[in-house]
Amino acid sequence: MFKKKIRFSDSTSKSKKSFLREWSDSLLFAVVAATLIRFLTFEAYAIPTPSMENSLMVGDYLFVSKLHYGIRTPRTPLQVPLTHQKIWGTDIPSFSDAIQLPVYRTPGFSEVKSGDVVVFNYPPGLAHEADYPADLKTNYVKRCIGAPGDKVQIRQEKVFVNEQQIPAPRRAQTFYFVRTKEDLNERFFRRYDIVNDFNSPDGPFINWQPVEAFDESTKTNILVGYNVNMTPDVLAQFREMDWIEGIEPTTALPNVAEAGIYGGMAYGNRSSGWNRDNFGPLTVPKKGVTVSISEKTIAVYGPVIERYEDNENVEVTPTSITVGGQPINSYTFKQDYYFMMGDNRHNSEDSRFWGFVPADHIVGKAVFVWMSIDPVADKAWNKIRWNRLFRVIE
Repeated sequence: MFKKKIRFSDSTSKSKKSFLREWSDSLLFAVVAATLIRFLTFEAYAIPTPSMENSLMVGDYLFVSKLHYGIRTPRTPLQVPLTHQKIWGTDIPSFSDAIQLPVYRTPGFSEVKSGDVVVFNYPPGLAHEADYPADLKTNYVKRCIGAPGDKVQIRQEKVFVNEQQIPAPRRAQTFYFVRTKEDLNERFFRRYDIVNDFNSPDGPFINWQPVEAFDESTKTNILVGYNVNMTPDVLAQFREMDWIEGIEPTTALPNVAEAGIYGGMAYGNRSSGWNRDNFGPLTVPKKGVTVSISEKTIAVYGPVIERYEDNENVEVTPTSITVGGQPINSYTFKQDYYFMMGDNRHNSEDSRFWGFVPADHIVGKAVFVWMSIDPVADKAWNKIRWNRLFRVIE
C-alpha cells in the first residue's frame, strides 16, 4: 500500500519585506509616535520675539509641557500630523476646518497660576494671518499675571494682584534713561547683552538708543544720554559707573492715555486714561461668574463675549450688548480667562493691549530651554549661548 506524501505549507511564514515597505513602515511608526508625544506630553517651541527678555531670549528653544495643565483635545481634528497652520515650506493650509469639535482638557498636575510662563494660542489672531481656528492660531509665550477672578492693576510699572504687589521676575527688563555725555557704542552695550535687533520678523526692537537735546548756546543738538532697556542686575552695574550722571526710569505718567491699550477706547468709549505702566484695575473673567452690563464693563468684557464664548449673533455697541438678537443686562462667563504679560515690560504686546487669554487657548507650561542660538552674534563661534542650555524656566 502506497502512502502519498503531502507537504503542508506553513501558513505562518511571512515573505521578507521589501526595502521600500520596511522604510514606509518605519516612517509611519515614527510619525505616529512623534505625533502622540507632541500631543500628549511635550512640544518644542522657538522664541521669535524679545517680549520675554531677559528671562527668555530670541533664539531660545523650549520644551513645553502639556501635562502640567492637562492635555487639550483638538478643536480641529483634520490636520496633517506634525504641522501647524501650513504644510512645511509651502503656503498650503495643513488642515480643514470642516469639523470643529468642543474642547476638553484632561486633569493636569496643576492649574495655571500667577507667575507661570505659559504658551498659548494668540487670542485675537495676527492681523496678517488667515482666520485660523483657536487651536491653530500662532503660539505666544508670556507670564501669567492674573488667574480667573483675580483683580489686576498696574501702578507706575508695579503690578498688583488682589491689592498685593507682585515682585517683577528676576530677569525682567525695562527702559531707563541713562544721563551721560560719554559716547557709547554697540560694543559697550553688547557686553551687557543689550543688543538692537533690526531683523526681527515683528519689526526692529531697539534696546538702546542715544538721546539728544538742543543746546541754545551752540544752536546744535548735543548728546545728553541714552534710553537703555536693562535688567535689575545690569542696572546695579550701571549705577556703579562714576561717569554716569544719573539713571531715571522712563515710566509713563498716570492718567495719560496710550493708543491701543485694551479697555481704553474700546467701542468708542471715552478714554480711560490707561497706559502700559498705569493700567486697570480690572477683574479677570472666571467661569460661572456673572457681571452686569454697563459702559465700563462693555469696554473690558465686550470683546470676550463677542469673540471667545461661542455666542451666535453678538452685537456690541458702546452702551449695549445683544446676544441672539436679545439685549442683555448681565452675562455669565462660560470659561476661565487669564491676564498675561511679557517680562520685557516696555517691549511686549500682551494683555495690556489685546485682553484676556481664554482657557481653551492654553497650550502648556514652558519648562526649560534645551537650545539657545544668538541671531545677532558678532562671531560664528558665539552663535550658541552655552550658558542658557538646559536652563529651567523661572
